[in-house]
Amino acid sequence: MALAAALLFGLGALAGRTRSTTETAFGSAERPAAKLPAAIAAYQDRLRKVPGDWTTWAALGSAYLEQARATADPSYYPKASGALDKSLEVRPGNTLALAGLGALANARHDFAAARGLARQALAADPYSGTAYGVLADAATQLGLAVEATDAVQHMLDLQPGLTSYSRASYDLEQHGRRTEAIDLMRRALAAATEPADIAFCHQHLASLAWAAGDVATASSEVALGLAADDTAAGLWQLRSRVDAAAGDLAAALADLDRVVARTPTVDALVEQARLLQAAGRDPAPALALADAAHTLFAANGGTDDLGAAALAMAAGRPAQAVQLALREWDRRQFAEVADAVAWSLHAAGRSAEAVPYIGKAEALGRLDPTVAFHHGMIALGAGDRVTAALQLQLALSLNPHFNPVDAPIATQTLAGLR
Repeated sequence: MALAAALLFGLGALAGRTRSTTETAFGSAERPAAKLPAAIAAYQDRLRKVPGDWTTWAALGSAYLEQARATADPSYYPKASGALDKSLEVRPGNTLALAGLGALANARHDFAAARGLARQALAADPYSGTAYGVLADAATQLGLAVEATDAVQHMLDLQPGLTSYSRASYDLEQHGRRTEAIDLMRRALAAATEPADIAFCHQHLASLAWAAGDVATASSEVALGLAADDTAAGLWQLRSRVDAAAGDLAAALADLDRVVARTPTVDALVEQARLLQAAGRDPAPALALADAAHTLFAANGGTDDLGAAALAMAAGRPAQAVQLALREWDRRQFAEVADAVAWSLHAAGRSAEAVPYIGKAEALGRLDPTVAFHHGMIALGAGDRVTAALQLQLALSLNPHFNPVDAPIATQTLAGLR
């Protein structure tokens, strides 16, 4: 049986089971940010009294990693590394620390190292759902789609609940199976009890609706998520897109102000810069902050040439963006990276070279309006007007409001082709 089919085959037996404990990794909900300082203080107090408690060292390292995620402050990464390394020093080869270090490597975008650490953790404990989650995250980002699906399936079998359902939903989304992805996120929502977890599920349901152009459902899911936890930056970022789709750029920018005040990531700041551009305002301050965020990430052990490429594109330096995106592609053959390579090549006037990469971005079957827009413009640049028209039509049919800058370009270009 194909692995993608097997993913669904095993789900029937999972319904009705209790949710697993919260884990720190991509695609999972985390401990509410407000509770993290108290948890960290409690772990530190415990370790002052019992410095040989390797499980608490591992828990402290994971809490630091959660704090880094919640605050978008990578200066917590070295603290996480120190605590997790201490856990391994006290108890060599323990699964908790190895999986924690794997999650940290994922956060730093060292996905190859994360994959290796997850495999070490599984060698020590083949029944660790946490380690399979780390492996799934790493394999996904490395473009190892079969391995990622297999790891998700193992996690579902071992540890059904919020974190495994959400990962499975993301895996299905990557393969273009949106309806099934929504179903699993609904299961994740049914398993959620903490406000932060409930908000997390509504955020991903809103994202799935947005990608399909269902603005009304996206707006409803955002409202439900914010009602559960109005500090969730991802929900405010989605609300910004909904407000922009309604033509209210002032409200959209106010939403993004909330996002970057709480989690000033490169992604959010580049999105803010583009929205400022659409509103006729100067994007330079947002890009300067994005550059600072990228520098801080790198200074704390992170590697993000994909983010640097997005920054270079936003600043009008496509030739530099090509170099950065290709360097990221050398490390990991993920669809998002292929799209970045293709789009930067097109912007640099090399559309024919971009064509194979945009094909790789769509290889798994995921339907994304931005990727379709890129495909259409690349095809036009390469002289293929038929494909250009088909892809631009696809982008607008998926979501006519997919981006306040790009959607009008798609509409205008498609009209010209016709």
